[in-house]
Amino acid sequence: MAHGGNVIAEFTADHRELEELFARIEEQPIDHPQRRVLANRLTAELVRHSVAEETHLYPTVRKHVHDGDGLADRELAEHVKIERLLRDLEELQVDDPQFNDIVAKLRLEVASHVREEEQELFPKLAASCSPGKLDELGRLARHAKQTAPTRPRPTAPDIPPAHELLVPGAGLVDRVRDLVHGRRTSG
Repeated sequence: MAHGGNVIAEFTADHRELEELFARIEEQPIDHPQRRVLANRLTAELVRHSVAEETHLYPTVRKHVHDGDGLADRELAEHVKIERLLRDLEELQVDDPQFNDIVAKLRLEVASHVREEEQELFPKLAASCSPGKLDELGRLARHAKQTAPTRPRPTAPDIPPAHELLVPGAGLVDRVRDLVHGRRTSG
């Protein structure tokens, strides 16, 4: 699925990419170094995606969707679980038996999150916002992902505006660290 278009199309494309990354990790033999490379890319994509949702999607859901606060709070709670698993995964080598367990737990959490967004949140958002607003959110989400961090943040605030102020700087720092350490975070 191609990126671009409105926020729903953008995040749905992200969801398909994440599913593909999980599948590619699982296709690799156990202990294969490519699993770490793919896990690093998965981590970066999940963090960028989460930042864009937290910065632009959830505030819009709160403002425009009936029971938006409850929906956004539930999605943010899922982000916390996912980010915790990403931090755990980041510390592990592929030959650690927990590596596969964390990847499996992460896949389940992400699949649940994706299902809820695509079956409940996105339809409600589409019914509550104009096509122009959804297009604008898509542009904002793409921009947020370009400047977002590539690593999970243990102490970063999840609620704008503090999140909006800290993310671009953290994203730059992460990209420099990735370059210095040879950590690939894109295809």
